Amino acid sequence: MTRAFAILFASLALLAGAGQAHAQALNTGDIMGGGPNFSLGGANPIPRQTVSFAGNYAPGTIFINTAERRLYLVLQNGQALRYGIGVGRDGFRWSGTHRISAKKEWPGWTPPSQMLARRPDLPRYMPGGIDNPLGARAMYLGSTLYRIHGSNEPETIGQAVSSGCFRMTNDDVTDLYGRVSVGTTVVVKN
Repeated sequence: MTRAFAILFASLALLAGAGQAHAQALNTGDIMGGGPNFSLGGANPIPRQTVSFAGNYAPGTIFINTAERRLYLVLQNGQALRYGIGVGRDGFRWSGTHRISAKKEWPGWTPPSQMLARRPDLPRYMPGGIDNPLGARAMYLGSTLYRIHGSNEPETIGQAVSSGCFRMTNDDVTDLYGRVSVGTTVVVKN
């Protein structure tokens, strides 16, 4: 009888440990669909933070500095929320002012003809989802081919690797997406 209780006690201890490990995973966002720290795209190499901002832009404006590889959402009182971004590689950077013309969650991707000419191996269309290169959210910039979008490659944040779009981690693009609306001004500076 004592051996049976010992086995039962050991089994319960293992189950309790497994439950605790599962709860810890939920709290740290280690599994898809986890708790408040849910992560859609791996660790962010450049964490977002609130910083002082001296630019002369109205609160709510998005200011992108491609040389810094940073995106700023202008806040009140000389502050901004700063995000790390991936930018266009050499020959694909641009500057100008546009407005967000559309917002989409888990957007599908149709590579533009210019990209298909360079990369004929690309799919003609890819439905939205975790493997889609546009990631969890996309904000379309006017009538251009460019977007601010998520990425399933967080290691590219802070790099010049895109064809002109601005990449963010899925966590950051989801955060920004919830803070801005269609019509938001986006200023891009090289």
